Amino acid sequence: MVVFTLVATGLRGSTGDGYGTFQRGDQFAMVGLGVLFALGILLFTRLRVEADEKGIHVRNLVGGYDLPWDMVRSIRFNRGTPWATLELRDEDLLPMMALQAADKQYAVDGVRALRALLEASQREAQPDTTS
Repeated sequence: MVVFTLVATGLRGSTGDGYGTFQRGDQFAMVGLGVLFALGILLFTRLRVEADEKGIHVRNLVGGYDLPWDMVRSIRFNRGTPWATLELRDEDLLPMMALQAADKQYAVDGVRALRALLEASQREAQPDTTS
């Protein structure tokens, strides 16, 4: 946004070939473009995955999901995929953009922690057949 504002302050006078002039509206338009660009970049800070023993909360670029563990079949992070996904019991796949392959070991550790929570939840849900 700062760059667009600096460019807007430099938009004065006539254009290089003399056929037009920069107006005050052009300066406001450049600042407005800077605001829109900054908001677009800030969308990527929304990405989040939070989990506990009850369920998982996934927030992607657009939208978010709160799911109990009993709706999740598995957590997938296949080679070549850009991010991890939740495989749900109804065969849907839900991307988790916060766990990206570009993050390497950090993403792998996150997926392992989620898988441990999922396994613990599945063990609790199974009836005890040892007695």
